[in-house]
Amino acid sequence: MRAAGHGLRTYIGQFLKGWLTGELEAARMMSPYVVIELLGEASQGLILSDAHQRALACQGLKRVREIMIGREFDIVVLEEINVALSMGLLSLDEVMALLEERPPEVELVFTGRGAPPQLISAADLVTEMAAVKHPYDRGVEAR
Repeated sequence: MRAAGHGLRTYIGQFLKGWLTGELEAARMMSPYVVIELLGEASQGLILSDAHQRALACQGLKRVREIMIGREFDIVVLEEINVALSMGLLSLDEVMALLEERPPEVELVFTGRGAPPQLISAADLVTEMAAVKHPYDRGVEAR
C-alpha cells in the first residue's frame, strides 16, 4: 500500500495459495498499482502430488522471472517462496539465480518461514515475525 501511495507498482506472486482470498479483492481495488497472481492451484480439501506441486512452483518461478525482467513492476513479491523452498518444491540454486538476474531498479521481496541461510546472507533486509498469540491456536478459522 505504501508503494502504491508513491505511484510504484507491485506484483505479488502467491506460490502456495490457490484459492480466493480477501487480498485478491483488495488488489483489484488497488489496480493497476497492486497485482496479485495465484501461482498455485485451488486445492481445498485435495492433496496434490509432490510432482504436481513442484511443476506449479517451477511454472510460478518462471512467471515471476518474466515479470521481473519485464520491468513493468517496481516491486516483485514472491509470497511463501521460503516455504516452497523448505518443502523441496524449488531448488535454492533456482531461487538464487533469480536474485542474480534482478534488474537493479526492481525490488525483490521473499516471504515465508524458514529462509535458508544463503538467502538471508544475500538479502539487503531480513525481518522475522513471530506469532505471540494467534486465534488459529484456539481453532478459529481464517477470517
